[in-house]
Amino acid sequence: MYNLEDLLIYKQYLELIYYTESILVKYPKIEKNNICVQIKNNTYDGMKLIIRAQKSRDTKSRIRVLSELDVSLKMLKVLIRVSKKRKYINIKNYAAWSKKIMNICNLLGGWINSCLKQ
Repeated sequence: MYNLEDLLIYKQYLELIYYTESILVKYPKIEKNNICVQIKNNTYDGMKLIIRAQKSRDTKSRIRVLSELDVSLKMLKVLIRVSKKRKYINIKNYAAWSKKIMNICNLLGGWINSCLKQ
C-alpha cells in the first residue's frame, strides 16, 4: 500500500485545492456564502474521499468511495460551469480549472480500473 503523500492523485488534488482557493477570492461578495461555499465543501469532501479510499483495505468499499469521488468531481464541474456562465470566472480560469479536474478524473479512472482487476 502506498503512503498517501506518494499518491499522484493526492498531489494533483492538493494542487486543485490551492487553485480553487486562489480563484474563489475573485468571486463577488454576494456569492461568498452561496456558490463559493458549495465549491469549497465539494473540493474538501473530495480530498476526504481520497484519504478514505487510500485507507480502505476492502476492494469493494474502496470502489464505492472512489465512485463517490467521481460524483463529487462531476458536481464540481457543474459548479465551475455555472461560475463561468455567471461570469464569476473568465474563460482562462475555466479552462485551467477544468484541466486540473480532468487530470484528476483520469487518475481516478486508472485507480478504479486497477481495483476492478484485483
